[in-house]
Amino acid sequence: MKTATRNAELIARFVGHDPIQKALARPLLVAGHELKVFVESAPLIAAMIADIQTATTRVWLESYVFAGDGAGLAVAEALKERARAGVDVRVLYDAVGSLSTPSALFDQMQAAGVQVHAFHTLWEAFWQLAILRILNRRNHRKLLVIDDRAAYFGGMNIVDPQEAAEGAKHLFQSTGCRDVHVRLVGPRQAELAANMDRLWRRLHKQPADREPRTWRRPQISTGEEHLHFFDSSPGFKHSRAARVFTQLIRRAKRSITLSMAYFIPVGRILRELGRASRRGVLVQAIVPGQSDVNLVQRACRHCYARLLRHGIQIYERQDKMLHGKVMIVDKQWTLVGSCNLDPRSLWINREFFAVIRSKAMAAVIGQVCAYEKRLSRRVTLADCRRQPWWQRLLDWAAWSFRWWL
Repeated sequence: MKTATRNAELIARFVGHDPIQKALARPLLVAGHELKVFVESAPLIAAMIADIQTATTRVWLESYVFAGDGAGLAVAEALKERARAGVDVRVLYDAVGSLSTPSALFDQMQAAGVQVHAFHTLWEAFWQLAILRILNRRNHRKLLVIDDRAAYFGGMNIVDPQEAAEGAKHLFQSTGCRDVHVRLVGPRQAELAANMDRLWRRLHKQPADREPRTWRRPQISTGEEHLHFFDSSPGFKHSRAARVFTQLIRRAKRSITLSMAYFIPVGRILRELGRASRRGVLVQAIVPGQSDVNLVQRACRHCYARLLRHGIQIYERQDKMLHGKVMIVDKQWTLVGSCNLDPRSLWINREFFAVIRSKAMAAVIGQVCAYEKRLSRRVTLADCRRQPWWQRLLDWAAWSFRWWL
């Protein structure tokens, strides 16, 4: 009874207050699937817990950050209760992303019957004599599967937005208040679950099926409505996220809107954005005005002058940390998931994202981006010229380390 009461109190804390989130209360119907969009952590955590509590066969969770705060405790309690009830419960968390989480949280889940695995630990790196390779490659995915019924994907971690915002010690943990996450109900849920199962089996040295060809090669549908998943990692040459971004940017005829927590366009991505702008595409990038990783923000600002000269519009979100990871192309294609537009997400980390061809979905995410833009400051070339020389030098130095940020 005490556990149930405590859990109810924790869940009660997560109530939505964002005006855009309230406008997104009604799910969308896309290609035979029901999609519900979340733009803040509070209602997302509450929805996840509600789904977990009704699970009867399986609950599989992946998160880069599984914090030991109010959100983490509430989710952990729900997971433990389901494990005790005989449900197949798995938790895969990233060892670096969850470095500050007390090990007791995971130990208690294991004691309750939850299967817990830490991705790429320091011990694993030393044991395999591959410190840089293993520690540099992180599992940045944020996924949840409930039975054969529902799935979640997007950019939000299991983090309490209030505690993360109040504590400066949470340097690498986004509050998650300005992000995008999706709840999916429909037949493609089985594909997402199978993808999670493949990774779990490989990490546990168990036989696993090869990814379907459609998962390994970026194929953007030309049909009226379509939903396609991409599992991006260094190990699968054809599934790297940069290939998907490049395809979408090249298809653009009218507009590209980006909302990115970490925006460091490099190589062909940078060239394609410039080419799109020169052929008359309106390219807008919304980025944090104050990032939680200072070096990333400096590397991003090093690109400002070049992007602006190409005609690309840049907006810095004020007041709150922007942690979004979305792109809209021609008001019909939407990319949403865990993948930032930076070298780490594009070529190094494990990421998961969806490309959704749907005017309705693009309109909803466009509404979210328009809200972020209204609360942003537009950057100009004059702003770049006003930067003192030492600031520009620091920005260049951060850009030099772009592959390690």
